[in-house]
Amino acid sequence: MAAAPGAPPPSTKGSLREDLTCAICCDLFREPVMLSCMHHFCKACISRYWRGTQGPVTCPQCRKEFRSKQFQTNYLVAAMVEKVRSSTSDTHIRNLEKRLSESLVSYNSRKEDLICSIRKDKDKMDIIKRVGADLQVHVRGEFRALHQILQEEEACMLDQLRREEEEELEKVQRHLEATELAIRELENNIKLLQQSNIALTEFPQLRPYAEVDTVPDFDISAFSSKYMAPLQYITWRRMFKALKPGPAALTFDVDTAHPSIHVSRDKTMAVECDVMTQHTSNSKRFLQCVNILAAQGFQSGRHYWEVEVGSSPKWDLGVASATVNREARIKLSPENGYWTLRLRNGGEYWAGTQPWTRVQLRSSPQRIGVYLDCDERKVAFYDADDMSLLCLFSKGPRGKVFPFFSPCISENRQKPHTVKLVHYPSVALAN
Repeated sequence: MAAAPGAPPPSTKGSLREDLTCAICCDLFREPVMLSCMHHFCKACISRYWRGTQGPVTCPQCRKEFRSKQFQTNYLVAAMVEKVRSSTSDTHIRNLEKRLSESLVSYNSRKEDLICSIRKDKDKMDIIKRVGADLQVHVRGEFRALHQILQEEEACMLDQLRREEEEELEKVQRHLEATELAIRELENNIKLLQQSNIALTEFPQLRPYAEVDTVPDFDISAFSSKYMAPLQYITWRRMFKALKPGPAALTFDVDTAHPSIHVSRDKTMAVECDVMTQHTSNSKRFLQCVNILAAQGFQSGRHYWEVEVGSSPKWDLGVASATVNREARIKLSPENGYWTLRLRNGGEYWAGTQPWTRVQLRSSPQRIGVYLDCDERKVAFYDADDMSLLCLFSKGPRGKVFPFFSPCISENRQKPHTVKLVHYPSVALAN
């Protein structure tokens, strides 16, 4: 071994093998030993060399004389020799080929996944643009009747829509750029792997997979909800007179009321009572659950109504198909013909899905607005005080439906639960 300690490390495997070769037998060291002059030889080679030498003991390379035949086993060099020897074995080559092949498959698979992700991102961008364009048309149509008075409001709404569209596009664009960057890094690694696969010497140093954050799925319903809402009604608090159409003036259908529900004379208030009312038997009445329907049903067009719930700790509101089973106790879900929002325990709001979906609200609405679009099959619920969206059913009912209400059964001597239909004075509409 010609290199002395402190010398720069060999740059290639060939020079390393040369440095680990015995100068006597011209093969890789076997039991390498180091002389005091820092040269290395096989233990057997130097011992045999000294036995055949007459006169002073010397180093075969530098000819330095020694007083005695002494050497020191170099375990570090021995380990390096074994590593070089094993790296040239058939087993090592097969293992290296396997690792290279598996890595190529892995990186190519990862590249294909990211390419597929790019295609999905571009599809999402097309959807966002298309939905954004459709929503702009819808917003303009909603504002047409109010243009002269509400031009500033319309411009503000469209600007907000454009900003949200740009934000959604920007999210996908950032993900698209990150994905393309990850692909470039993968291609560099693949190139290194391919080069190493040709040399079959050692496994290359690769960059780890670039982490690409998952872009959130584009929720068309959430994106559309505020612009598909009854926009004219949202602006009604400023321009009541121009509101078309106004909130529906609903009344309760006494013939559908559960026997424990008492309805006021004007049919706008339903109260749950301990004493059941004796009614004539009919197929319209709810017999097992404390439910009641409105007298007005809808099967086309857009409709909106408000319900005063106050501080009641329990209630169910929404729409029900005209054909729901009124004799049995069944879950309020779209599968059974109900699209509802419910309150339980004074602060737990749930959308009537299968299974239930928890709705997180910052405050407890005192008045609930229900929006029904029969043609688009949408049912939405709003906090009527600020018109913030509470929840949305994007796949609403088909056919005729009725506004649905349940004041629920009071417990532990609580105050009887009440739901009240909100009517706006006709004089207010005329002023």
